[in-house]
Amino acid sequence: MTSAPTFAVVGHPNKGKSSVVATLSQNDGIAVALEPGTTRKRQAYPLSVDGRILYTLVDTPGFQRPRRVLEWLEAHSISASDHAETVRSFVTQHQGDGRFTDECELLKPLVEGAGIIYVVDGSVPYSAEHEAEMTILRWTGRPSLALINSIGADDYSDIWQAALGQFFQVVRKFDAVRAPFEQHLGLLRAFGQLEPDWEHPLEQATHFLSEQRQYRRQQSAALIAGALEDMMSFREKRTLTSGQAADVSDGSLARQLRQSWYRHQRQREQALRVAIEHLYQHQRIHRQEAELEWHSKHDLFSEDSRRTWAVSKRYLATAGFGAGAVSGAGIDALTLGHSLGTGALVGGLIGAAGSYFYGDRLMLPALNIGVLKDGLKTATFGPVQDSQFGYVVLGRAVDHWWHISQRNHAGRGFLDLEPADHHWLESLDKKSRQDIQQAFDKRRKGRPLDDRQRRKFIAAIGQSMAAYDEWRLNQT
Repeated sequence: MTSAPTFAVVGHPNKGKSSVVATLSQNDGIAVALEPGTTRKRQAYPLSVDGRILYTLVDTPGFQRPRRVLEWLEAHSISASDHAETVRSFVTQHQGDGRFTDECELLKPLVEGAGIIYVVDGSVPYSAEHEAEMTILRWTGRPSLALINSIGADDYSDIWQAALGQFFQVVRKFDAVRAPFEQHLGLLRAFGQLEPDWEHPLEQATHFLSEQRQYRRQQSAALIAGALEDMMSFREKRTLTSGQAADVSDGSLARQLRQSWYRHQRQREQALRVAIEHLYQHQRIHRQEAELEWHSKHDLFSEDSRRTWAVSKRYLATAGFGAGAVSGAGIDALTLGHSLGTGALVGGLIGAAGSYFYGDRLMLPALNIGVLKDGLKTATFGPVQDSQFGYVVLGRAVDHWWHISQRNHAGRGFLDLEPADHHWLESLDKKSRQDIQQAFDKRRKGRPLDDRQRRKFIAAIGQSMAAYDEWRLNQT
């Protein structure tokens, strides 16, 4: 890969420059604020994939005195042929001059060879100040692209489009907070049109970013599968000596076990969410979701969550038939095939019937408190008895993943996880349903998945994510 290009993001103060840098560099640590002057020094933000820098964005302060700068440039230029050199002279002569600190900061990367990304707010009118800024930027002679990033409700983008087209090689609308990933790639391709030397590295950048996005999706499926395996099989266990057993009643012991079991499950779900957020380089998410308190509306174990994410009887019947059929296949194997497939059929029917008749109740984990024996008393709570719990966890996990994967790094709003109003898993193919149900059944019975079953489970969760994507697409 040839040298990675550098782009200086410039413009008027407080018009979304830092938001553009945050989104295109996938860095949610960049300060984005409504107050002017948030960025006072230029700061470079390279975007790397697997340690390879694809491009670098330089966040810069906004223009403060563009007309004064332009007056100086015009007074010291003889002809158009010396414009770029005159800008360089301005930066050299005004370093340390408090009147033009911001202009020197934003022009320095340009005289050093960076390309221009000029950001304007399409919700405010075009003015003479902006024309002075654009003229200065044209004097640098650097490849240039303008982005219309509308912040407010009004729309002057048509006027901006006409004005910007006279100064910049490419003009695009780009909402740094909401633009989908495909628009990010489109921008990179547009950058590649600005300078022949950038075309190849930016083609590679779009390729690497597309692969990274696919990898993150696959990794998310594996993380969700790992969490589900843990949560479906988790059992809280206590072993008490005779002295300890005498100090606690069975009722109190049961309450302690149950509270620990619920706490562990909530913490495991939270750990999954943090892992997926970090996978997508979101380190500072603020949540609108209610605190995970017992019986709160969005709690993992609330009735609202069960009603929202649990699957229907019909769905369970479909998935349960396949899971039961696997068990039944064992009967056929034991009879060396003399059952003529009857075992698989019976097993399937048992699985389907069990899921159908018990699928609308979220059964609590089993509590077992043993008697005092050899000076020890053992008590256990879990694992979960009902596969519906797995679908609640799966639904919440895929919903959270989708919001994170669609979230731009300029977004500073709360992560608001509103429950879905339709069960999207209904569109999942039968094979994926069965693979998920089989994994749930094995884990809640305390049996491990082998490598082949785990791969099938992860693939089925990947299909679930695709089904959710499709459902979301049809909602808009």
